[in-house]
Amino acid sequence: MALPGLIRVMERAARKAGGRLRRDFGEIEHLQVSRKGPSDFVSKADRIAERTIYDELLHARPDWGFVMEEAGTIEGDPTKPRWVVDPLDGTSNFLHGIPHFAVSIAAQEPKLDGSGWGEVTAGVVYQPITDETYWAEKSRGAWLHDGRLRVSSRSRLSDALIGTGIPYGGHGDFAEWGRIFAAIGPQVAGIRRYGAASLDLAWLAAGRFDGFWESDLADWDTAAGCLLVREAGGFVSDYRGRSQPIHAKQVLAANDSLHSRLHKLLAGALKV
Repeated sequence: MALPGLIRVMERAARKAGGRLRRDFGEIEHLQVSRKGPSDFVSKADRIAERTIYDELLHARPDWGFVMEEAGTIEGDPTKPRWVVDPLDGTSNFLHGIPHFAVSIAAQEPKLDGSGWGEVTAGVVYQPITDETYWAEKSRGAWLHDGRLRVSSRSRLSDALIGTGIPYGGHGDFAEWGRIFAAIGPQVAGIRRYGAASLDLAWLAAGRFDGFWESDLADWDTAAGCLLVREAGGFVSDYRGRSQPIHAKQVLAANDSLHSRLHKLLAGALKV
């Protein structure tokens, strides 16, 4: 299957950055035992990956703006879409030599009234280690390479495997997460925390997870993943059940059968 033009641009950028990350990942084992440690190396790898993506996308769409983890917001033509980029989602995994991280790129349209940013219309999540490209275009479905993705059909919470992100030092609300976990955990088959939200959402779109929740994320963590889930037939909302183009501060995603049930448990735990 031939990739749509915009997806082809995004995948080329993701693959170019991912190839460098894959090579750098091979050096982590050696850096783990060095006196300096790998932190500075990983920061450099992150920046180089972001610069690679920036150069590729700028060449393809010179008038589009950017929202990026390292460089921040770079304004473009306000009437044109912008790129939302995470060059290395799963930095802690990368740092510790755990082969679970991704490159995430999304295209977001400006609102017609000029009041800000609206729908995400294309997204790519690329896993360099497994060489998996998850992609979606609005109204064209979600795909893994040339295979159509659908969220799982599980309808019982007792059968459901749920992904999440756990707060860590200086980030997130431990008390809030604990209340949600206490409400959802006893009802489901299992809860997993893998440390890369973009991949968690891609796995939900692929039917590997049945649901996902996390808070205190950034736009670049979820922009592509939210579109993947929606185009695979799932639902994405915040903790109050409201739908937005990108969910960063709060995201609750699941297949159509389980979203309302998970939302009821979460809302009850937080009394929202």
